[in-house]
Amino acid sequence: MNVTTSPSPATSPARDDIAWGDAFCSEGANCFRFGLDDAGRAYIGSTLSPGEYVSDSVEALRALISAVKSGAADHLL
Repeated sequence: MNVTTSPSPATSPARDDIAWGDAFCSEGANCFRFGLDDAGRAYIGSTLSPGEYVSDSVEALRALISAVKSGAADHLL
């Protein structure tokens, strides 16, 4: 998984190339959003830091979300 704070043209698409969906906000206005680029890479980012996001393949982020849903990250709460 890649964590990006300022995308470089050689490794990451420009911010305009990421199609972000509507933000998902939980209690306390902690908002995250999901996006896809033209190459099929998936992104998860916070609305508080729009230039920072995690990117990987759609399959890898799908596996991450499934693991979180099944409780794999409960120890972080």
